[in-house]
Amino acid sequence: MAERRLLMDIRPLKESPAFRRLWAGSTLSAVGGQMTSFAVVLQVYVLTGSAIAVGAVGLASALPAIVFGLAGGSLIDAFDRRKLVLVTSGCLAGVSAVLAVQAFMDLDQLWLLYCLVAVQSVLSAVNGPARSTFLPRLLTAERVPAGAALNMFTFHFSATIGPALAGVIAAAGGLKLCYLVDMLSFAAALYGIARLPAMPPEGGGTRPSLRAVGEGLRFIGRNRILGGAFLADMNATILGMPFALFPVINAERFGGAAETLGLLTSAVAVGGILGTALSGWVGQVSRQGLAILAAGAVWGAGLAGFGLAHDLWLALALLAVAGAADVLSVVFRTTIVQVATPDRYRGRVSAANHVVGVGCPELGNFRAGAVGSLVSPTFSAVSGGLTTIAGAALIGLTLPAFARYQARPASEPEETKATEHRPS
Repeated sequence: MAERRLLMDIRPLKESPAFRRLWAGSTLSAVGGQMTSFAVVLQVYVLTGSAIAVGAVGLASALPAIVFGLAGGSLIDAFDRRKLVLVTSGCLAGVSAVLAVQAFMDLDQLWLLYCLVAVQSVLSAVNGPARSTFLPRLLTAERVPAGAALNMFTFHFSATIGPALAGVIAAAGGLKLCYLVDMLSFAAALYGIARLPAMPPEGGGTRPSLRAVGEGLRFIGRNRILGGAFLADMNATILGMPFALFPVINAERFGGAAETLGLLTSAVAVGGILGTALSGWVGQVSRQGLAILAAGAVWGAGLAGFGLAHDLWLALALLAVAGAADVLSVVFRTTIVQVATPDRYRGRVSAANHVVGVGCPELGNFRAGAVGSLVSPTFSAVSGGLTTIAGAALIGLTLPAFARYQARPASEPEETKATEHRPS
């Protein structure tokens, strides 16, 4: 019994055939997507030899997601979400096909790569949030945390396996094979989506418009539970995100070898895999707001410790602890977003969650790099971790309703009651 509570809860895969097909297809496609991400970065570097050009790939991905993400939420709340994901997934497969074609034809056009990454980002800004709305439709409320943990396992597993597999395939047959494998992997994802039941928004949906986007933002602003969840994520990522510091810290402390840098980068993902593998207990946590704050504090403590660590094994261990805490925070936040949001707002709230998840880490890495350049990498890492802990405590004190939140499905009357009679 204790082992079942500790290890990842796979009951959603057993109890829901639709979720099982969707998860299996998404996992295969996610590995292919990570291979494409690896291939694009490598192709840009081979073409230019420029770190700035490689960094621009991140901007080409982040900026469209931020700009178009909220508008995508109004589409999700207007149309059948299954059909929308089927269309966007098909279009994403088409982007992978174009990437494969340009590689087979040796076009070597930098502008084309940036444009394809931007198009991919816009499609993902609709596809990702729409997919997340499937959880409460396919699983019971008590299984949503376990489903979110399984989805996070997919993310970290693909982030660990995908680049390594891409490196082997690229060395054997070139980057074009990475793009080709990604394109083919969409077949599994499309099959899982096609077998889902129809998922129209409850109540007939809302017309996609700027007004609908504004309504979604006002709903989040009025709801202290959702607002606290977003603030907690922004606090952890903007103040704590450490990846921009890895090359400098690696050079100063650990010899600067590429292999060591790879270990530092993958340590967070490995921690995420361990966190999801040992997440069987998350479904039994009722105070999910407090759990998010606690996980954010552990994330900050791990990063602060990393900033002070001079032994490689200790640095890797602390980054793994931080990664495990981060993935658990995301699991709880995903659960709150999906379960505590009425269905008619679920697409717009999920889209806002996507924008925060995409944009804030980029801002956090910029902060880390700027502070590291102006003061020192050690100060940047340690101060980022400590301010993250302080920020989590401050959110708990100023939003006690979030810290006290007890997981339960949302209904319109409950939400209205919560927003009209907020504690001061």
